[in-house]
Formats: sequence, structure tokens, C-alpha cells
Amino acid sequence: MTDTTVPPPAAAQATPAKQRSVFDHRLQPRFMLPLLALLIAFPLIAQATGEDFYIGVASRVLVFGLAAASLNFILGFGGMVSFGHAAFVGLGAYTVGLLMQQGISSAWLAWPLAMLMGAAFSLLVGAISLRTQGVYFIMITLAFAQMLYYLIMSFKALGGDDGLSLPSRSDIGLGLDLDLAQDATFYYVVLALVSISLLLMARVLNARFGHVLQAIKENETRMQAIGFSVYRYKLVAFSLAGAFAGLAGALLANQGSFVGPGMLQWTQSGILLIMVILGGVGHLYGGLLGAAVFLLLEEVLAAYTVHWQLGLGAVLLIVVLVAPNGLLSLRRGMWSKR
Repeated sequence: MTDTTVPPPAAAQATPAKQRSVFDHRLQPRFMLPLLALLIAFPLIAQATGEDFYIGVASRVLVFGLAAASLNFILGFGGMVSFGHAAFVGLGAYTVGLLMQQGISSAWLAWPLAMLMGAAFSLLVGAISLRTQGVYFIMITLAFAQMLYYLIMSFKALGGDDGLSLPSRSDIGLGLDLDLAQDATFYYVVLALVSISLLLMARVLNARFGHVLQAIKENETRMQAIGFSVYRYKLVAFSLAGAFAGLAGALLANQGSFVGPGMLQWTQSGILLIMVILGGVGHLYGGLLGAAVFLLLEEVLAAYTVHWQLGLGAVLLIVVLVAPNGLLSLRRGMWSKR
């Protein structure tokens, strides 16, 4: 008997491609993979040319890039202008410092705990500050950061004004032959953690949670009217940013083998904010690029004058005039924005 079943049309057989949302953020592998390859080769190049010093500079850039990216996560994609973000970074650094003082040097314990402390404190700050908006939100985040700053200053066990010196860097252990005392080894660990963190941020932003968060930034009133818990979404995002900032603090403490109350000052929050604005608010790699430009300019200008802030200010003014949305906004003429 002849089979008379009519096959479905080809269009019906094909699986419909997933439509890309305007809130999706591409990882730009065509450009990021060559950059990652260059970053992997950088320590080898620096050692071959006898410029080992710049390995430490590159590690510092990556750590501050992670801290700025965590701020950009809530500022650029959630519309939350936090002026106390340095408190989460500093808290992560002090977590590592205190554990080190107690003889606990395991990175597997200290670094996740630093993230947990950053997330917990950001949850506390967010639970109160997110009930307000605008300048009130900014001032409450600043107030919490300053309270933590003066609290740490008042405790002698935390070193007071002098801070805490770390006897060594954290220990990876678990049979892994990784000596973080070597700048090149520490650089690769930092590069791996920063890369993973950026990938996680991208996955969150491209997921439903990230789409809702970005929609809240665009029109909070409408999102609340159609049934989304705006407060809950923003609080979770704020806590996630605190966790990534805590990790950046843990790495920063290891990078300099020192933690001090200056890490929590409002001026440090301002520097992170400048980095984000410089790189591009709302761009996935804006914080990383802003940190690189800011710190490298500081390094170059400080070699010529003690008044390097003046030159840096002039560069920032030019960037604001030429690219008001940050340096990454200049790429629109070269490739698609997202």
C-alpha cells in the first residue's frame, strides 16, 4: 500500500531560530578571543623583554576591571547609581586579611567567603537603600560605606589607620602546583577569574532575569504595573554585584599584600564610577576598558609629573566631549553595538 502521507513543508520542519532581544549582549568573540590570546601571552612577552614589572600592573588593571564591571552591572544595566561600591571591595579585602592573620591562607576558603561577605553586606545595604530613588539612594549607599569605613578604622584588631599587612598571598593548594607568590602565576589566576566573572555576568544579562533588570532600568513604573517585583529584581542584582566586588577585593588584597581603610573610602567609589563612565556605561566590557585606560594613564602620567591628576582630568574631559557614552560607544562605526 502506497504511503500517501504528505510531508510537512520545509519551513515547518525547520526549528525557528531564537530571536535576539534588544537586551542581549554579545561576547564579540571575533575581537575578544584575539584579545584574550594577547593577555595570555603578555607575561611571556614581558619576561622575554625584561619588563616583569608590568605583569603586576596588568594584574592590577584586571582586578580593578572586575570591580568596575561589578559596578557597571548595577549602574549600566540596572540604573542604580551606587556611591558606596568600594565598601564591598574593601570588605572582601579585609575578609582575606583577617583570615590570613588567623593563619588561614587557603584561597578556596578565603575568596568565596570574601564574595559571601560582599554579597551579604550589599544585601543589607540594598534592602534599605532600594526603597528610595535618585539622590536619596546615592546618599544612603554612601552613608553605609562611610559607616563601614569608620567602623573598621575604630577597630585595633583590623589595624586601624595602618591597615593589615599580609604575610603572603593566598594558597591554591589541593595538589595544584601554583605559587601565587610568582607574579606571572597570580596574573593567570586573576585573568581566569575575571574572564569567568564576565562570562557569568553576560549569561545573567542575556537570561530572563537580565532582560527584566534592563527593562526595569528603561521603565520601572511600567514593569511594576505589569506585575514584576521591581524591588526583588534590583535587590538580587545589587547582591550579585556585591559578590563580584568582594572577589575583586580579595584579589586586590593579594595583589598588594595589604589591606587598608582607604579601600573603602568614598573616593574609591568615585574612581570606580569614573572607570565605568570612561569605558562605557551599559557596555559589557565598559568597566574593564575604563579601568585599563584610567590606570595606564595614571601610570604613564605619574612618570612625568606628580600632578598627574591634572593630565588625567584633561583626558577625561576630551573623552566626555568626543564620546559622551564612553569609549566603547566609538565602535558603532566599526561593528554592531550588541
